[in-house]
Amino acid sequence: MTSQPVSCHRQRGIVLILTMIILVVFASLAVSMTTLSDINLQVSNNQRCGDSARYAAESGVEVLKFWLSQVTMSGTSSPTSYLTEVNSFLQTDCNLPSSPTLSELGITLPVVSLDSQGQQRFSASLVLSDTETLRMTVIGEYQGITRTIQTDYKFGNRANSVFNYGVASRGPLSLSGNIDLDGLNIAVESNAYIESLNDILALEIIGNSHIGGDVKISNPLATVNLQGGKAGIGGETGQDAIDQHVDFGVPPAEFPEPITSAFESYAVNVMDADTDTSANASYDNLRIPAGLNPHFSGNVTLRGVIFIETPNVVTFTGNVDMTGIIVGDGDWTDNSGTNQINITGNMTSLSIADLPDEAQFDGLQEETGTFIIAPGFAISIGGSFSTVAGSIAGNGISFHGNAGGTVNGSVVNYSDEPMTLSGNSDLLFNRSGLEDVPAGFVPQVVLFYDSTSYREMPTE
Repeated sequence: MTSQPVSCHRQRGIVLILTMIILVVFASLAVSMTTLSDINLQVSNNQRCGDSARYAAESGVEVLKFWLSQVTMSGTSSPTSYLTEVNSFLQTDCNLPSSPTLSELGITLPVVSLDSQGQQRFSASLVLSDTETLRMTVIGEYQGITRTIQTDYKFGNRANSVFNYGVASRGPLSLSGNIDLDGLNIAVESNAYIESLNDILALEIIGNSHIGGDVKISNPLATVNLQGGKAGIGGETGQDAIDQHVDFGVPPAEFPEPITSAFESYAVNVMDADTDTSANASYDNLRIPAGLNPHFSGNVTLRGVIFIETPNVVTFTGNVDMTGIIVGDGDWTDNSGTNQINITGNMTSLSIADLPDEAQFDGLQEETGTFIIAPGFAISIGGSFSTVAGSIAGNGISFHGNAGGTVNGSVVNYSDEPMTLSGNSDLLFNRSGLEDVPAGFVPQVVLFYDSTSYREMPTE
């Protein structure tokens, strides 16, 4: 039997068809991969732009945090004026491309570029969410994409005040002779703060003088000079005293603004040029007019407010018995020494709270914590005293001779000139239980950043 050949005509072209199918599949895959790659690239670019916008917003937060940390306002400012004062600071003290805009809604800051092309930038607004809170909204932008961050600041008083120290001086501090500064209850009551930004030699102790507490110096480049075998700080002498009890470069302490106008209305008894100041006398709520320059050589009893106008040089060489407060109406930036209060006689001092219940003293009994508040006056004390019932503040302070006793508060020198203690001026500081700012001083209002308030706002 003869076999017949098998016909393959029906299989012709199958390879071509399979090849075409494979080509179409791979072409589709290529198109899909290209499309997916483009989408991923676009997503990646959007992510990059979004991150850049968020970085711009975070940069804005840091820039404004730096600016707002420098805002200071008087404690006399009303919360209703806070925005106005913040806006004024931003206009005058910050390097903005154009002035911010203040409206009833708040402060709007102009756009600030973060690169030379102006692609990465931020803008911001500041509003009062309540009387104690400033709400900051920062919008970062990059290539049309935005991110928003919101944070809060709290208005409050600066925490570190000069009244946390026994002695506080903007200028250097100099002790010579047999000076002993110590705490009545514990040594820290006599801690000293020295700013000394214009003088490298911030503290000089010569002879047998000693500071019982520690010393804080704001100027990081400052030096301390101890001369004499007993010259010391914190119970130690020599280099050990400096190494163990002196801190350099500490944060600046606040010198609260002295406000004397609140006491002026009490000083209704005006002294005249014919007053016999050599005689023993008593004065209540006394006003000493400008240019009178009285010299009280007799023993004097002073009650209430002694209000001294500028210019004036007021001298007490007789004994002084004081129940009240001495007020010098000067400029707290005046370090000239033109105005002076000199006390060389012995002195006794009772708290203003001990004033009798008389109409002329109504309201004064609550103005406690201050003995002398005399901005723009150099204060020189050379007589001894048992207790001074409050803080002493002026522009240039010296204790000399046998001046000494207990100070129920602090001694504050607003002047860049040195504060000097010489002779046998032993001072004990009693600051136990003193928490309120002394009468007549207004702490500065500053802004505190609330880190817990940081939040990224949803993108619209």
